[in-house]
Amino acid sequence: MNQPVPYQPAETAGTVHYPTPIPDPAPVATVQPGHIPTVQSIVLPDGRVVTGYAIEPTKPEPVTAKPLVSRTAVNIALGGVGFAAVCGGLLMLTTFIAALTALITQLITLAAVIFGGFIAVQLFSGSRGATTVNIRKAVIKRNHFHG
Repeated sequence: MNQPVPYQPAETAGTVHYPTPIPDPAPVATVQPGHIPTVQSIVLPDGRVVTGYAIEPTKPEPVTAKPLVSRTAVNIALGGVGFAAVCGGLLMLTTFIAALTALITQLITLAAVIFGGFIAVQLFSGSRGATTVNIRKAVIKRNHFHG
């Protein structure tokens, strides 16, 4: 837009100076109280002197690098993974408890059948093969049995 125009001598009696465009000024920096900036002078090509305060361009604040994934998203994902792990563990725990209950029930039933069978054999078996001994009061005198 504002391009400098090269110097061309004029055909009239005087010399014409074409102004050089000034770039857009930088944002004005705030001056802290008690600190006065230095005065600076610039000599223009036509001999004029411009005096003013030196303004340092403001430096933008450093931009903090944003992570690729937000912390909230990471926390939600980790919560989901933890919940899935707990659900799987609880499912396994309930399955284990059910299997253990079934095993204990079967062991109790097996013990009742075996013990009940043993008692039934003892009760219902007659005196087959057994010897009955009747004990009477016997008197033994001088190594001789008197019965």
